[in-house]
Amino acid sequence: MRRSLRFGYVNRSSREAEADFSIEKYGERTTEKEECDEQLLAEYATLLAFYVASVAVLTGAAIEQKRLPKRFSLLDLALLGIATHKLSRTVAKDRITGVLRSPFVNYIRSAGAGEVEEEPRGRGIQRGIGQLISCPYCMAPWCATALAFSLVFAPRATRFSLEFWPA
Repeated sequence: MRRSLRFGYVNRSSREAEADFSIEKYGERTTEKEECDEQLLAEYATLLAFYVASVAVLTGAAIEQKRLPKRFSLLDLALLGIATHKLSRTVAKDRITGVLRSPFVNYIRSAGAGEVEEEPRGRGIQRGIGQLISCPYCMAPWCATALAFSLVFAPRATRFSLEFWPA
């Protein structure tokens, strides 16, 4: 039995060595071709590069200005967590912030409680941003980053606004 497990492992690793990780081959074997065709790998890579570059620039600025705190208080972390949830949900689903999403999404219907259901529109980067901005889970890291850096650069104003806003 031990020999058969080893044999299976060897076969699997030889198959993986032949794998093609190019964008053209992405999702070639899936049965869900429509969903796979919709994957915007280049656009996602662009958005991710923008995010990483922004974090690097803001971190560099914080280090240069000696603004990075040695540690955050538990109250700050709790406020950031609650505010991140609320802000990402507000940006992605709230009826009022639809004006921000409108260049990137199409309205489908009301989802109740002041929220809307929307779908990304367009092609390329417009569709990539539409998928990002209409998903609260996708928006959460962006919102957390913005809130954390606002706490670093303007701690008093951020704490003041966070104490009232998440409620």
